[in-house]
Amino acid sequence: MPQLRVALAQVNPCVGDIAGNSSLVLERSEKAVARGAHVVAFPEMVLSGYPVEDLALRKSFAAANRAELESLAVRLRDAGCGEALVIVGHLDRDDEGVRNAASLLHGGEVVDTYFKHHLPNYGVFDEARYFAPGYDLPIVRFHGLDIGVVICEDIWQNGGPIAALGKVGVDAVVCVNGSPYQRAKDHERTQLVVRRAAEAGAPMAYVNMVGAQDELVFDGDSMIATNHGELLSRAPRFAEHLLVRDLELSAGGHTSTDVSPEPVEQGTPLHFRPRALPAFHVDRITLSPDPLPAYEPEENEGLTEPLAEEAEVWWALVTGLRDYLRKNGFKSVAFGFSGGIDSSVCAALSADALGADGLYGVSLPSHYSTEHSRSDAAELAERIGCHFEVRPIEDMVRVFVDQLGLSGLAEENVQARCRGITLMALSNQHGHLVLAPGNKTELAVGYSTIYGDAVGGFAPIKDVPKTLVWRLARWRNAEAEKRGETPPIPESSITKEPSAELRPGQVDTDSLPPYELLDEVLDGYVEGDKGYDDLLREGFDAELVERVLRMVDRAEHKRRQYPPGTKITLKAFGRDRRLPVTNRWREARPE
Repeated sequence: MPQLRVALAQVNPCVGDIAGNSSLVLERSEKAVARGAHVVAFPEMVLSGYPVEDLALRKSFAAANRAELESLAVRLRDAGCGEALVIVGHLDRDDEGVRNAASLLHGGEVVDTYFKHHLPNYGVFDEARYFAPGYDLPIVRFHGLDIGVVICEDIWQNGGPIAALGKVGVDAVVCVNGSPYQRAKDHERTQLVVRRAAEAGAPMAYVNMVGAQDELVFDGDSMIATNHGELLSRAPRFAEHLLVRDLELSAGGHTSTDVSPEPVEQGTPLHFRPRALPAFHVDRITLSPDPLPAYEPEENEGLTEPLAEEAEVWWALVTGLRDYLRKNGFKSVAFGFSGGIDSSVCAALSADALGADGLYGVSLPSHYSTEHSRSDAAELAERIGCHFEVRPIEDMVRVFVDQLGLSGLAEENVQARCRGITLMALSNQHGHLVLAPGNKTELAVGYSTIYGDAVGGFAPIKDVPKTLVWRLARWRNAEAEKRGETPPIPESSITKEPSAELRPGQVDTDSLPPYELLDEVLDGYVEGDKGYDDLLREGFDAELVERVLRMVDRAEHKRRQYPPGTKITLKAFGRDRRLPVTNRWREARPE
């Protein structure tokens, strides 16, 4: 059977760094060719970075992508990679509009370009805003094998390019992706790749981006699946990797270019008729008609072990924070060490992302801060080995309270805002990025102070529900113990009752339902878009539902002003869940 060595380059590009991303493609291609790869595939829009948002609308940006692509083809040839087929995602533009494209580079030339057909327009995706869909379907015959190319969403929707490739016939499909991480998405993605390979009637090589861009994290998870339901190889997640695999393929000698639907007899019910395919133009190109001489396969890479849920969430959060800092030029972070669970988890994440030397913890005790919170903050810093200082805020709070005659909630909030001012001043003085350590549950119900604990440039656990914060803390400590290291998070920070400590004896349950119950209601209302009736049918108390929904609806203005943070759930605040701030719609309570 004809052989082919395929390399999937799971890399971490940066949006807008066209020259740097091009050099990354060249470097990985050289490594792949040195290992004997015949085909080297890179992720979706690797040349431009992804997603580019409104950069897509700039003609100069599209022109720079195209110019760099053509230059890259020549550089690949000059670097000894000209005999390989290198598949590169990039931004393009033609008379029909802006394109999400993947080009085939060979022999110093751009031999053909595929334009993404299915353009996602849900959740974090706005591709219908930017791109025109493609209907050309290039199939290249390379070493006697017919290879088709598709892009990401093209395998998530029924019909379209995969169905067309299956109809006209190919020997392998390369799918280039910028598929963001989401909890529990791994299994769904795997089953999808296997199913689409079967639909195409050919093995599928699926290469995904890794790294982070603003709120989005890309987890890699590149893989190769046969059309018979077998997963051959799988790359690790949250790490750059070059996956190389030898494939034995069936050369079908395909010649068809007809993707029109099969004829049906008159009177056949509609639900029994084949779904009509779009009018694709199939372009078959021959680069090398003859199979490769037989060669000895190298030891093939197998399947990377799946991660536990807490592990995958943790490394998604570390990746999101690390890349936000690195790609925006920050070398250190600072935030308030309160001794609570949220700041403790953010501290452990920061140490894993940056190293302890890049973390500057600041204890900001007020009149109401308990001794155990102060000591927990100091112990946290000692366990991690990071920088730590104490900056009491009692005197500056007294100035505001006395001069303005504040009491009650106003007095509580002035404490949080004095902390915010202090942290931002230290940021300005020393160049640290301030982190906002609030979690998704608090953000959902507005349990935060604007310009207080909400200050900062990034919010690492913004999309992490409170109950999951506790699970992550226990998991991270257990992992440290397995490695013979000191657990980073003090046990008392995990076990004590959470409190903002802005008044005597305050605990979170003074203002909120128990977090275990609150997160269940929020999961239905925020993640599931369920209404009042739906939540009551699920057995929640009517008073509880009314209370929670009222808090969520009234806090939209706070969420709109909160810093960006890593997305891990189906519906993150900001990119996924977009509601008007001025909004009088309320879920009606049944009579």
